[in-house]
Amino acid sequence: MDPALLRERELFKKRALSTPAVERRPAPSESSSSKKRKARPDKEASGSKNSADGNGSFNLKALSGSSGYRFGVLAKIVNYMKTRHQKGDTHGLSLEEILDETKLLDIGMKQKQWLMGEALANNPKIEVTDGRYGFKPKYNLKDKKALLRLLDKHDQLGLGGVLLEDVEEGLPNSAKAIKALGDQISFVTRPDKRKILFFNDKHCQFTVDDEFQKLWRSIPVDSMDEEKIEEYLKKQGITSMQETGPKKMLPIQKRKKGGGQKARRFKTHNHHLAGVLEDYTDGVPTKK
Repeated sequence: MDPALLRERELFKKRALSTPAVERRPAPSESSSSKKRKARPDKEASGSKNSADGNGSFNLKALSGSSGYRFGVLAKIVNYMKTRHQKGDTHGLSLEEILDETKLLDIGMKQKQWLMGEALANNPKIEVTDGRYGFKPKYNLKDKKALLRLLDKHDQLGLGGVLLEDVEEGLPNSAKAIKALGDQISFVTRPDKRKILFFNDKHCQFTVDDEFQKLWRSIPVDSMDEEKIEEYLKKQGITSMQETGPKKMLPIQKRKKGGGQKARRFKTHNHHLAGVLEDYTDGVPTKK
């Protein structure tokens, strides 16, 4: 054999011995069951991510193996009942009809009993009438006239406006009805971006003089509380509304009873027999 090749072989052995490589093999105790345990969190995580799709509807197959299965069934039913109510389908449905229309025919008898006895019966958004279920909005409005009456009533009672989302929930085809009302209602957007509907009372619309508006806006009251405003009104000789109302009557204090009771006095009679009658208070007197 070539001496050069032998030298290279010896050098390769020395290098291999100086940097040993240990190959780790899987222990025989690790079975397929442990691999399944490790794979479970990934499956659960993927199932939780895929439990709801982009439209907000629940993927019941992903929830079937978890505790959220019942919640997914209930949420799907309530969302469906709300959607059909908004489209104008306000008549009630039986549980079998609901399950058929929502394609939930594979649920078991226990889930059906839970829906009938607890979930749907106690849900604040579901109304039960003669064994049939319907959606229960905050304001049950049939048409645009009903919406206008509601806003007018809130305005007359000083209750303010009504949330647009509550109107959309209870009024079928709400966008069309609101558009038809036009300037009879007005919108106000709150800081949290939620819109409120108000009744636009045209009888209260009047023109305010520009000079009066300037005077009104020139008086800052941000740093003044109610006590300071009331004190300022008193200095100007103006009586506040609180003092014009009926005054509260102070409760009448009961007289305190004296500490010691006075000795009761009894009337004495038969003064003309004072020398004849004998006193037996201390017993029968002894005869002398």
